[in-house]
Amino acid sequence: MLNGRKRIIPALTGLAIVGIVGFGPSVPAQAEPDIKDVESRVDQLFHEAEQASERFNDARIELRELKRDLRSLKADENRQGDRLEGVREQVERSVVRQYQGQGLSAVGQVLVSDDPQGFLSELSTMSAFDDLQDQMYGDYTAELKALDIRREATEDRADQVAEVKAQLAEEKSEIDEKLEEAQALLARLEEKEREKLVSRDTTRPPASVPASGRAGAAIAYAMAQVGDAYVYGAAGPSAFDCSGLTMMAWGAAGVSLPHSSSAQYSSGPRVAESDLQPGDLVFYYSPISHVGMYIGNGMIVHAANPGAGVTTAPLHSMPYVGAVRPG
Repeated sequence: MLNGRKRIIPALTGLAIVGIVGFGPSVPAQAEPDIKDVESRVDQLFHEAEQASERFNDARIELRELKRDLRSLKADENRQGDRLEGVREQVERSVVRQYQGQGLSAVGQVLVSDDPQGFLSELSTMSAFDDLQDQMYGDYTAELKALDIRREATEDRADQVAEVKAQLAEEKSEIDEKLEEAQALLARLEEKEREKLVSRDTTRPPASVPASGRAGAAIAYAMAQVGDAYVYGAAGPSAFDCSGLTMMAWGAAGVSLPHSSSAQYSSGPRVAESDLQPGDLVFYYSPISHVGMYIGNGMIVHAANPGAGVTTAPLHSMPYVGAVRPG
């Protein structure tokens, strides 16, 4: 459905807005907004929201990795605790054998200790310590230290998880704030002006793109989404952000990519602009916060912004940074 318009403009019409946040100097309530000023500010807000969205995507990736590490560390800590308990039992049995029939009350006090460090302290002061197996005592000490190390690592990772969760909340708040302001600006325009503004980046998609193999499959997926909505953090099936679209497109070709434009920039070998081929990923802005897919003839397909949705555009319609070739 490449020539049809199935684009969705979420929440850009029918809004009752009282005042505008951050839009230039104060203006009278009935003043008509200047279309050029609105266009410039909306572009800026969409871009700032996308930057926050891509940071949000990066943080989600980091959070998944941290949670995976945390689960591994907790499992390792539990295994280490089991090993420590096994060595402790060996030491206890040795104490009982050494002191059977002599000084059992003192031994009993040691055996009921719930504090591993206290256990070591009491054990080291017993008059019969010289009779215990030195290697067994050393094993217990080493296992206890290993458990402490694992506990510290687990606690550190848990703190990192909490920090990233807080970062996610901040980025989500910024996305919502920028989008709300852009929608408020658009709501002040007449319907025809608004439609013209949000559709100004839309270009007629090519009838076909010469590509085959994995690149062909990725392009076919991306082009089939032209007209779909842009939603921050989305990766289909009917709405996408920029890196969500390229991730899903190349995923359809059997190539796994992270849901992050900056991370995708490291997903394959770099390609010079003069060597671009259909299917290559192209990146924009510094720091990188937008990605599209090259489809040939100086054109790209990309999830542009909440106004334009998934569309095609000239390669240099945004500040170009570079390209990579996945797969």
